[in-house]
Amino acid sequence: MTDFQRARTAEQRAIRRRMILDTAAAMLDEAPVSAVSLNELSRRVGLAKSNVLRYFESREAVLLELLDRAWQQWLSDLPSLLAAGVDPQATAADRGEQFAAVLTASLAERRMLCDLLSAQAGVLEHNVSPEVAARYKRAALTGAGRLADLIRAHLPELGERSHEVAAFTLLTVGAVWTHARPSPAMLAAYDADPSLAAMRMEFENTVRRMLATLVAGALTRTSP
Repeated sequence: MTDFQRARTAEQRAIRRRMILDTAAAMLDEAPVSAVSLNELSRRVGLAKSNVLRYFESREAVLLELLDRAWQQWLSDLPSLLAAGVDPQATAADRGEQFAAVLTASLAERRMLCDLLSAQAGVLEHNVSPEVAARYKRAALTGAGRLADLIRAHLPELGERSHEVAAFTLLTVGAVWTHARPSPAMLAAYDADPSLAAMRMEFENTVRRMLATLVAGALTRTSP
């Protein structure tokens, strides 16, 4: 453990916060959210746990901010991916399929984002103060609005339903990610009993099909 020196300027505090976030991100490259502990994070950062808590009030607060950072990066990358993958001359139905394929492929490459999304409501939004919760929710609302704007840009037929599609997309990703990573006991059960194979989910294929169905349904409900 290194000797703690208090960050005295705003710049020094920002640097230390980034160091904590970068370390947590590196840990999530190795293990799921459930395996990231504040004790291990503190050890890797080189600070006592009490000093890490000077910058983030809890492990969950660290991970919520990391989720926001990963979410914003994804939203920044998404416009160019959609522009390349969705044909503006195609029918609405085909654009819906293309949109689902682009989103799914981009999410499949972002394991940390999907893992954090799957843990958001059940884990990350607990053990945080109302102030941290509100700050995260405001950022999440802004992000969902950006996603809805992208959906409407490529599927203008959806109109205001783009906000529903954006919200349901995030719920779908989190739910499927959880089910696509079964426990060792479930994997053993699948291997022992082939009749259970239908219950096993593959993330990318399942999400693509569910999003395509979601968009198709939203288009049908929007049609006169």
